[in-house]
Amino acid sequence: MNTIVGTYECKVDAKGRVLLPAPLKKQLAASLQDGFVLKRSLFQPCLELYPMEEWNLMMQKINKLNRFVKKNNDFIRKFTAGVKVVEIDTLGRLLVPKDLVNFASIAKDVVFSSAVNIVEIWDKDLYEQSIDDGVDFADLAEEVMGNINDDNNGIS
Repeated sequence: MNTIVGTYECKVDAKGRVLLPAPLKKQLAASLQDGFVLKRSLFQPCLELYPMEEWNLMMQKINKLNRFVKKNNDFIRKFTAGVKVVEIDTLGRLLVPKDLVNFASIAKDVVFSSAVNIVEIWDKDLYEQSIDDGVDFADLAEEVMGNINDDNNGIS
């Protein structure tokens, strides 16, 4: 798993193309040849850009679900709804399909935000709202990370 780092702002052109910021393109360089999968986020009004290697790992997990269980089948359908294979062109642009632009309410300004091994793509205003959502981050951090103590990195 490759960790992606950073938050970057850029603009969408009239055709739905976004020029990847150079630092992000450099981090994704190893994945450029294999391509990417772009999909709707499950929990937020944004898109998720998976390097193909990461997408394949996710599909291996999902493929273990028993499809004769209706909830599993429903989950797979909803998880993969709107999924598109996309590439970064030679100029470093990503074409975001119209249906995904509409889902994420992308207007003019976008934010690429790293999310460990994938990149979230947000409309800038919606991204700012998600960051300033009134949730106390210190409480959230304690609840989510407070009981993790793996003794490998000295953080906890």
